[in-house]
Amino acid sequence: MHRSGLGLGAGDLLWWPPSTYNRKEIARRIRYIPLATSFRSAYAYDNVLYLVAGEVIEAASGQSWEDFVRSRILRKVGMSDSDVRHSAATEQGNVAGTHAEVNDTVRPVVPFTSDNTNPAAGVMTGAADIAKWLLVQLDSGKVADGSRLFSPNSAKQLWREVTPTPIGDPPQGVPELAHLRPTMAGYALGLGVRDYRGYILRQHTGGLPGYLSKVAMIPDLRLGVAVLTNQESGAAYDAIAYRVLDYYIGAKSPDYPALFQQIVQRNRAKIREAEQKAAASRDSTAGPSLPLSKYAGTYRDPWYGDVRITQEGDGLVVRFLRSPLLVGDLLHWQHDTFLARWRDRTLRADAYATFWLNADGTISQLRIVPASASVDFSFDFQDLVLKPVKDSVVH
Repeated sequence: MHRSGLGLGAGDLLWWPPSTYNRKEIARRIRYIPLATSFRSAYAYDNVLYLVAGEVIEAASGQSWEDFVRSRILRKVGMSDSDVRHSAATEQGNVAGTHAEVNDTVRPVVPFTSDNTNPAAGVMTGAADIAKWLLVQLDSGKVADGSRLFSPNSAKQLWREVTPTPIGDPPQGVPELAHLRPTMAGYALGLGVRDYRGYILRQHTGGLPGYLSKVAMIPDLRLGVAVLTNQESGAAYDAIAYRVLDYYIGAKSPDYPALFQQIVQRNRAKIREAEQKAAASRDSTAGPSLPLSKYAGTYRDPWYGDVRITQEGDGLVVRFLRSPLLVGDLLHWQHDTFLARWRDRTLRADAYATFWLNADGTISQLRIVPASASVDFSFDFQDLVLKPVKDSVVH
């Protein structure tokens, strides 16, 4: 699934922010996304292919992905307090509220509620139910009543490394975390595989607006850890997970919360430095080549669809027509580049929009890239090649 040749997060704009496309249309449009590598030659995490897998399940079983997972997995495991819909985040009762850091302040954010892409991160669960799932995993598919959800041989196939993945360096300047650098790393069928303190660790993370989670297992110790959070902090779930793993391994833990916070602060400073450098290098005196009205019109990308630029007053506004939340003001940056500042500030995904001109001064295409390294990879603006739709000027 993650060796298709698509790049990291390719096609995510078809569903995130919530789009008006249905699953079948998203699956149909994937064919138009340019490949980053050849088939099965490299690993790149991709969400939209989980949606495709959900379509395959529906075609093979005659059930929707939601009904299949609910009846064939959750019910058999006994996960009675779990759901298979993103929209469950808004239901009344014992449901965690979503929070994230917006403009340096942690605050409530609106949860992602589109059920369009439930096959990708759609399971809503809690501590008791995820513990039941971990027990099934660690017991090679056996559920509480002694029956099997899957066979031991299937467990081996699920856990076996399929694709090697790069081994990153430990955080510079934090020698206390040198033990986090593995000597091997790869991706199995839905789980990352690496070594940790002499054991094989299988793990995965998940995330939606306001939620981040991590599941980690060391089968040789019959040890499983799940950390479910309602605030977007990978440092938090890592600090907790590694502390628990160390305890059961019998290793002395460093002060993970302090060390991970140190890394967070350092990364934040690097991002701000890069943003300040970009602002300092901007030539604010270099105005646009064309009158603003000439930039207005509809632009079309083969896989995403239409983006509309309109002149409103003394400025330009950009609208992704299939993504209602992606509405932003185009603030002139320099030359023919504008900064797309999204009106929904919780998106945290401002981007540079650059108009490419032909020799005669007409617009050849519009290219968009994230304006900061802090922008989530699911905003895959850089994969868009937006070309003007003839006779589409909008005033």
